[in-house]
Amino acid sequence: MSNYILYDYLQVSGGAERLSIDLAKGLPGYQLVVSRVFEQARYLAAEQVLGTEGLRCLGSTSTRPLPRVAEALACFTLRTGFLRDAQTVIYSGLYAPLAVTHQVSGTRIYYCHTPPRYIYDWRERYLQRFAPLVRPLAVIAFDALQRRYEGALAHMDRIITNSENVRRRLRVNLGLESQVIHPPVDTERFRWIEQGDYFISLARLEANKRVDIIIKAFLGLPDQKLVIASGGRDEMALRQLADGAANIRFIGWQDEASLRACIGGARAAIYVPTDEDFGMSPVEAMSAGKPVIGVREGGLMETIVDGVTGLLLEPELDVESLREAINALHPARALAMRGACESQAEKFSKRNFLERMEAIIRNS
Repeated sequence: MSNYILYDYLQVSGGAERLSIDLAKGLPGYQLVVSRVFEQARYLAAEQVLGTEGLRCLGSTSTRPLPRVAEALACFTLRTGFLRDAQTVIYSGLYAPLAVTHQVSGTRIYYCHTPPRYIYDWRERYLQRFAPLVRPLAVIAFDALQRRYEGALAHMDRIITNSENVRRRLRVNLGLESQVIHPPVDTERFRWIEQGDYFISLARLEANKRVDIIIKAFLGLPDQKLVIASGGRDEMALRQLADGAANIRFIGWQDEASLRACIGGARAAIYVPTDEDFGMSPVEAMSAGKPVIGVREGGLMETIVDGVTGLLLEPELDVESLREAINALHPARALAMRGACESQAEKFSKRNFLERMEAIIRNS
C-alpha cells in the first residue's frame, strides 16, 4: 500500500480523530497511520472498523513510556521511512506532518485543523503554565518545533484548512494560503430520536471549552437539566464544581451507540469554546435536529445560524447571558428549529467532504 493518511494519535472521539477514520474508510487504498490508539478512543473501534490493513500504529513497547507528544514526535521522525515511495500522503494534525521529509516523491497534502496554538497566538498563555525556571527551556522547545513545523509545511503540495477561521489563522501566523474543506459529519448516523428534557454538552473538559461556565449557569437553573457527555483533564474540578447539583449529570465519553442516543434524545446542545477551530459537535447535534447555543466567534460562525439553528452569544461569555439563552430555548422553540438544523447539517455531510477531497487528490 502506497497511499497513506497520517494523524498524530487516536486519543478521544474528537473531530480530528473521526475525520482521519472517515478519510481512511472513504478513500480506497489508503492506510491510516498513527503513533498510538489510546484507551479513551476504544469506542471508535478503529481496528474493527478499519481492519489490520487499514490502520498502522507506529508506537511500540519502547515508546509507550513517553508522553503522547514525545511519542508522536519520535514515531513520525524515526519510523516513517515507508513513505519514501508513497504515491499520495494526506498529513493531518500537529506532529504527523513532520514525517513529510521522508516522502521523496508523489503528492503531499496537508489537512490543517489548526496551526499549533502554543507556538503561535497562544504561546504566552502556554508558557505561563511552566515554572519560571523551566520556562526558558520551554521557549527553546517551542522554537525548535516551530522551525520543524514550518519546514514541513514548506514541503506540502497542497494545504487544506477545516474552516475560514483556521485559514485566516494560517495566513496571519505563517503567511500561507490554503483552501477550505469543512470536516465531515455522518448525517446518517446522528438522527432525531425524540425531544428529551435535557441540554447536552459534548465539549472536552478543558479550560478553553468553558464547560465551567455552562455548569455555573445550570447551578442557578435547578429546573433545567444538563448532561455532560465527555471527559478531559479538568473533569475532577468540574465534578467538584457541580457537586450536589441534582440537575447536572456527568456520563463521560460514550460509545457510538450511546452517543447517538444522547444527542438524538436531547432538547438542545451547548457548545461555547473560546475561538474554536471549526467544531464538529454542533454540526452533529444539528444533524439530529437539535439547535445549539454557541458563541459568535471562530468556526461556530460558519455552522450555527443565529436564531435559525441555535443561538449565538457574545464571545465574552458570562453566566447570566448563558442562562437567558437556556431559558429562551424552550421546548417549543427548540422543536421549531429541527428542520432548519437538519438542513444546515447536510451542508457538512461526509459525502460532500469525500467528493471534495477526491477532487483535490485528482488535481494535485
